[in-house]
Parts: sequence; structure tokens; C-alpha cells
Amino acid sequence: MPSHTQFVSPLAAAIACRCPRCGKGKLFVNVLNIRDKCDACGLDYKFVDTGDGPAVFAIFILGFLCIGGALIAEFEFGVPWWAHVLLWGILTPLLGVLLLRFLKALLIALQFKNKAEEGRLSKE
Repeated sequence: MPSHTQFVSPLAAAIACRCPRCGKGKLFVNVLNIRDKCDACGLDYKFVDTGDGPAVFAIFILGFLCIGGALIAEFEFGVPWWAHVLLWGILTPLLGVLLLRFLKALLIALQFKNKAEEGRLSKE
């Protein structure tokens, strides 16, 4: 078993979508499905509970970017309506998945780093 005394930056782990403990094992199986455990260090991902946090952050960030981009495209460049449909119909889902993947990995890494867990009234 490798030593886990080294520190992996949560931002670096999130950008690479890697294990928050070792920074080597992949975090996701497919696009957004989390693995059961790390292939490199064996960290069990049962502690992961991001809830709706990544989706909420992604909605706000993506809404700001897409609406701002659509307004700029319309009023600065006079893009026709069909180009908006084509551009934002492709760009929005693509950015949404990439942003959701990054934010999910970031919240998992921060949850691991800060040892966040469900609140309890007494220690068991």
C-alpha cells in the first residue's frame, strides 16, 4: 500500500478528475459515474455525497455564460436566430457536462480534504 502523506491539491485532482488522496486513480467510470474505489490507492468512495451541489453551481455558471454569450452574439455581431439555435444547442449541453464533471470532482476532493461527513448529535 503506498504512502498517503503527500498532499494532493483539490483543484489539481478536480481538473484531472483523479483520486483526491493519491491523485493517480481515475475518479469516474464513464462521464459522470463515480467508481467504487480508487484503482491506485484503494480509497473507498463510499464517503462521497455531493448531492445537488454540482448541479446548482453548474446551472448558475452555465446560465451566466450562455445568456451572456447569446446577448453578445446578438447585439455585437447580429447573429441570425438559426445560428443561435445551432451554436447554443450544441455548446450548452457540451459545456454543461464538462462543467458538471469538474464541479463534481472538485466537491469530492474538497469533501475528502476537509473530512466532511454527515452531522451527528453524538459520537458512536
